[in-house]
Amino acid sequence: MALRAAQAADEKKADDVVVLDMGRLTVVTDYFVICSGQTLTQVRAIARAVEEALEAEGVRPRRKEGDARWVLLDYGGTVVHIFHHAEREYYDLERLWADAPRVEWAPAPSAP
Repeated sequence: MALRAAQAADEKKADDVVVLDMGRLTVVTDYFVICSGQTLTQVRAIARAVEEALEAEGVRPRRKEGDARWVLLDYGGTVVHIFHHAEREYYDLERLWADAPRVEWAPAPSAP
């Protein structure tokens, strides 16, 4: 789920898509997907793309919070954070959770 969310964000040209393995650090979730957009419109588009990609696999968010500056999609085992650049720098979740290992992922294969 986390990898598909990262791919969906990447497909909408999200910046600096990071997947963190949170399993050993918190009981709240297994993975964080963190990314950012350059405009408020792009942040909303990324959030929509992630929701649509996971819904196509039969998964809906338990909760959705935020506005166009920071959208949080909670899928239980995966929490997706989509930031506008300024908010991402301010909250700096990667620094806050610096002990979390990064998960390698690859963009989704392009359609022929």
